[in-house]
Amino acid sequence: MSRSASARGLTFLLLCLAASAPARADNILVGPGGQPASFVDAARLAKDGDTIDVLPGEYRGEVVVFEQKKLTIRGLGKRPVFLGSGKNAVGKALWVIRDGDFTVENIEFRGARAIDANGAGLRFEKGRLKVLRSAFFDNENGILTSNASDAELEIVDSEFGNAPKVVGGLHHLLYVGRIAKLTVTGSRFHSGFEGHLIKSRARETKLSYNMINDGPSGRASYEVDLPNGGVATLIGNIIGQGAHTENPVVVSYGAEGRAWDRNVLVMAHNTLLNDGWFPAWFLRVFRDRLPEDTEVHAVNNLTVGAGVFALGASGQFEGNYPALRDMLVDADTFGFDIDGWSRLRGRGVDPTRFAGQDLSPRAEFDMPVGTRPLPPLKSWNPGAIQQR
Repeated sequence: MSRSASARGLTFLLLCLAASAPARADNILVGPGGQPASFVDAARLAKDGDTIDVLPGEYRGEVVVFEQKKLTIRGLGKRPVFLGSGKNAVGKALWVIRDGDFTVENIEFRGARAIDANGAGLRFEKGRLKVLRSAFFDNENGILTSNASDAELEIVDSEFGNAPKVVGGLHHLLYVGRIAKLTVTGSRFHSGFEGHLIKSRARETKLSYNMINDGPSGRASYEVDLPNGGVATLIGNIIGQGAHTENPVVVSYGAEGRAWDRNVLVMAHNTLLNDGWFPAWFLRVFRDRLPEDTEVHAVNNLTVGAGVFALGASGQFEGNYPALRDMLVDADTFGFDIDGWSRLRGRGVDPTRFAGQDLSPRAEFDMPVGTRPLPPLKSWNPGAIQQR
């Protein structure tokens, strides 16, 4: 073989190797006012696997549809704020994620509006989305998903609040369609208006160590609505209904009938609050709209204020206790642990072998958002707070 032929062969081999090598992931830096780059331009130019780093500041009307398959978007330093300012992407949201594996971290979404009154801070249509340390305020929906049966949404250490005060609007802070899985951990939901704080139609819903408490200014209906059943696990949450609620039900399961073959509701170590004078329905299970084999398991939950818990929700119930508000340390300042003198301390049953699984709490909600881990326990209090 001639030397020139060998050189051509080597060149061809190097070109093939270069073409087959994975593209290098880039970090794209954006700032308010388009300096050093605008967010819209960054979203258009970003390749799969890239990270868009967002500098602190306000981003008005920078609405985007993401078509990438894999992307990370993270705020740097003080949380950047994205404001609708009268705009939305394709009539849906400030950001629309079409189909991919996305991470959104340390971003705030405000003022999402749409013509159909269903505007969202984030519209998640398909794939996997993880939301970390982010916030959603004054949106018609904080996050709204599609009904893609294989989609998964995970929310960690985030805050949702201040639903628009539109009579008849029924705006939800979080509205999840018939996706595969919703997981929410260490997050806070408050200040709803007529709509629900959390509404999930997912096949599997897991809410762990959250503060889902409407608060004194809230006028939400249900605090947690699971209208189509599914496998739902609520553990270690503080779930509170305000005095001005639009509906006495706090946790609703199956109100719109079944959508999934398996229907199991598990509630362990939740503190359920009623701040109003009228009795609350702390847990309502719509048995007449669900299959006969629907399972309900409730262990070591604490209900605070007037109301009923197990009425009409037949199943396995153990270690659940009612309490008065003055039996807590100070609910007005988020002291939801049982007072040291109360006879309820240590009265919980062993949750490690309940309903064929270990339902013992591993953490507690930690204000303003997040969790703090719990050490192994030898005895358990009813409710979400074990130690102080």
